[in-house]
Amino acid sequence: MITEIDASLLEKIADLTGKPVGAFNIRKDSGCEARQSTEHIAIDPQPEGKSGIIIRIKDGTKGEQCHIPVIISKSGVTEMVYNDFYVGENCDVDIVAGCGIHNSGCNESRHDGIHTFYIGKNSHVRYSEKHYGEGDGEGSRVMNPTTIVYLDEGASIQMETVQIRGIDSTVRKTKIVCGKGAEAVITERLLTHGKQHAESDMEIELNGEDARGRVISRSVAQDESKQIFHPVVVGNSKCFGHVQCDSIIMGKATIESIPAITDRRAAHPRGCHRQDRRRPALKAPDPWSYRGGGRRHDSQGLPRLKNLIGTDEKARRPRSGIALFLLLCWFNR
Repeated sequence: MITEIDASLLEKIADLTGKPVGAFNIRKDSGCEARQSTEHIAIDPQPEGKSGIIIRIKDGTKGEQCHIPVIISKSGVTEMVYNDFYVGENCDVDIVAGCGIHNSGCNESRHDGIHTFYIGKNSHVRYSEKHYGEGDGEGSRVMNPTTIVYLDEGASIQMETVQIRGIDSTVRKTKIVCGKGAEAVITERLLTHGKQHAESDMEIELNGEDARGRVISRSVAQDESKQIFHPVVVGNSKCFGHVQCDSIIMGKATIESIPAITDRRAAHPRGCHRQDRRRPALKAPDPWSYRGGGRRHDSQGLPRLKNLIGTDEKARRPRSGIALFLLLCWFNR
């Protein structure tokens, strides 16, 4: 049964209001709350002894969505989930995941998951995953997602991962292996506050000729929170790789960003790579303190935006509403 708390979590992590359209699987407190397959997308449980689901998408499936949100509303629930995706050839689909935890108790609530994608030739997948935590209990809210993707020739995945707020600890691991002409684009948006801790390790292997990989990170760290971000793009053939990291640091928070692009070929004919290092992420004035705006920095560490509002002394005390609006626009762009 979906409660009012459950419905609120589903709306935040998967934009769901009411019954989803198309194929879906709603997991609640380590059990299956609802499931539906369609003519082209089949969702089945994992074999006995293994928690999770298997999603099979038929060749040529286009314009369909698959929702697979996870919600935890009981304190003390811990789980390890395995979800396997088999996407046929010449598909064009959207997969919407996400996890929301409501913890009003004193025990840790934790969701660990491993998503493995096998994406067929010339197929295109858009995958989104949002994480959110809430509740007035002392129990922590923990999420540790692992995503592994294998892209066949000409296939692509656009992956958007968002941590909205309320997650006390998270370790995210992502690995994508690209075949000939395949493309992987990862966009990560991350917000931490309080004493939260977040780590994100990403690796894109560009194995096939003309493969392309991009990693774009937008992060905000507030209070005493800590973030560690390690994106790596590895070129094993003629390919293109791009890594971009932007951060805003507030209060006593810290962010460590270690981007890398590696060319493992013996020779380097016509290879192309780009690494946009926007580090060190210099500590920006806190817009919430009304003493100035945040700053973004280019690869030389020079201010790209001297002040969110203006540069003269009279403009250095922006109203809180303006500062908050500009910060949210930057984070969500």
